[in-house]
Amino acid sequence: NAEDKISTVPLIDVENIKPSYEEVEKDEVLKNNNQTNFLKEKIRKESKNKNIVVNILGLDKITAKTSEINIKLGETKKFGLLEIKALHCGNSSSINETGAAAYIQVKDVSDNRNEKVFVFNGWTFSSSPSLRPIEHPVYDLWLVGCENV
Repeated sequence: NAEDKISTVPLIDVENIKPSYEEVEKDEVLKNNNQTNFLKEKIRKESKNKNIVVNILGLDKITAKTSEINIKLGETKKFGLLEIKALHCGNSSSINETGAAAYIQVKDVSDNRNEKVFVFNGWTFSSSPSLRPIEHPVYDLWLVGCENV
């Protein structure tokens, strides 16, 4: 039993409606416009040792836990069943993005027969980790950056 009539609403005179917000004094607006915004300068931490450190984020896909891995150049660190060795790290810049680039070698030590075979051996970039991914069934590694470069 629907009605065939369309009910209409009376039109409101928009020009006679008063604003529902608070009026701001003109002096206050001028005061706010004259204030200048200053950006804080980024303060770099100066470390006492000048060793270059490669910062990597590691993900264990089985436990879904991430770990920060800090490796000095030439040093080897273990992450799960992986041995990670950092050989070089520096800043890279392209037209679109800037970031860090690191040359790392990754070995899987779970299989004793493959001691001489690297899972990954090459450059990795913090700005685009998918460019040269470290492919492993259990672990993922991402370059975060370099310190003291």
